[in-house]
Amino acid sequence: MLKRVLVVDPSAQRLEGLRQRLSSAGEVVACSEFHVARERLLADNPQFLVSNIRLGAFNGLHLVYLAQAVQLATRSILYDEPADPALLVEAKSIGAFYETTSRLPFALPSYLGNSLPHHDRRGAVVPERRTLFRGGRRSSDVTPEILGGGKRVLFH
Repeated sequence: MLKRVLVVDPSAQRLEGLRQRLSSAGEVVACSEFHVARERLLADNPQFLVSNIRLGAFNGLHLVYLAQAVQLATRSILYDEPADPALLVEAKSIGAFYETTSRLPFALPSYLGNSLPHHDRRGAVVPERRTLFRGGRRSSDVTPEILGGGKRVLFH
């Protein structure tokens, strides 16, 4: 089934890349300015809103609030880089899904091709574990000199 998707981003290059990536999804409308996106949201009633959170004087959250205020059945995917924990929590609290800009091209097909849960159930303030270096040493590999300056340290 073809989808109606509204994509909003101030970067013309990113906007074109997302439009090309979503071309097989159905009707894709791309906007680089908030006021144009607001008009298209109300006029087109898209099934999906894909928006950068940072849109100059406004942000993508305003578009999600507007869709809710007029009771559109639009599912929202917001993105940002680097991830802002405060905006992430607010996006999730209003029913939007949140991705980082770098992961968005890979996540979008899944968002558009599958049925989505009522809200984003992923942890809001837990950082992505796969991007953190957690070391590779086991406690048995650590020498006593490293732990206690030459003193024997017991593990409990």
